[in-house]
Amino acid sequence: MQPFNRQKRFEQTVLPHLDAAYNLARWLTGQEQDAEDVVQEAYLRAFKFFDGFRGGDSRAWMLTIVRHTAYSWLRQNRAGEFAEAFDEDQPTAEGQVASSEEAMMGEIDRQALRDCIAALPLPFREVIILHDLEGFAYKEIVSIVNIPIGTVMSRLARGRKQLYYALTDRLNKEP
Repeated sequence: MQPFNRQKRFEQTVLPHLDAAYNLARWLTGQEQDAEDVVQEAYLRAFKFFDGFRGGDSRAWMLTIVRHTAYSWLRQNRAGEFAEAFDEDQPTAEGQVASSEEAMMGEIDRQALRDCIAALPLPFREVIILHDLEGFAYKEIVSIVNIPIGTVMSRLARGRKQLYYALTDRLNKEP
C-alpha cells in the first residue's frame, strides 16, 4: 500500500477518536500532560501497526491501544500507583437558564464527581469511564480491557457502589 493512502486511511479511521482517547488517558493517568504523552505514544503505536487493523470497531481498537499505552506508562512512571491493590468490598432541565448560584453549585457537583471518579482504583475507574462516559457496551469493554464479561459487570457495579459511597460521604461532610 502506498504511504499516502495508508496515512489518509489512518487519519480517516483513527483520528476521529482522538477526544475519546484523550479522555480515557486523562482518567487513567490523572494528569493532562501525562494524558497527552500517552495519547501521542498510542497514536504512534497505532500508526505503526495500522496494517494489522482488519476493520471493525476502530474506536475500540484505538482505545485498547491507549489503555495498553497508559498501563505501560504507569508501570514506568508510577509503579506504586499501578500496583495498588483494590478492595472489592469497600464500599438542569432543558431550556432553563440557571442562576449563577445554581451554575456554581452544578460545577461544584461536577467537580465532586470528577474527584471521586479519579480516586477510584484503576480497574474500577477504567470500566466506569468506558461504559458510563464513553458509552461502550459490555462486550466492547471486554475487547478493550481483555477480561471476562462477568468481571466487567462486577467491576462496574463495585465501582459505582464505591463512587456512590464516596459522593455521599463527601456531600455529607460539606456545610
